[in-house]
Amino acid sequence: MLVLARKVGQSIVISDNIELLVIEVRGDQVRLGIDAPKSIPVHRKELLDRIRAENVKAAGDVGIDAVSKAIGDAPAA
Repeated sequence: MLVLARKVGQSIVISDNIELLVIEVRGDQVRLGIDAPKSIPVHRKELLDRIRAENVKAAGDVGIDAVSKAIGDAPAA
C-alpha cells in the first residue's frame, strides 16, 4: 500500500485520468473530491461490500454450472 501525505487543496492523480483532491480536513474526517471518467464506478468501500453481499444473497443456491451456462462459459451438452 502506498501512503501519501496531502494538505487541503493538494491532489493525487491515478493513471492520468483519476484525480483525488483533499477538500477539507475536520477532526478525524477528510473530505475528498474525486474526478474520474463516468465509465469508472466509484463507491465507498462499505457500500461496495454491501452490494457484493446482496449479489451473493440474490444468487442463492445457483450452482457454478448454471452461472457458467448463463454467461456462455459452459461447454455445450
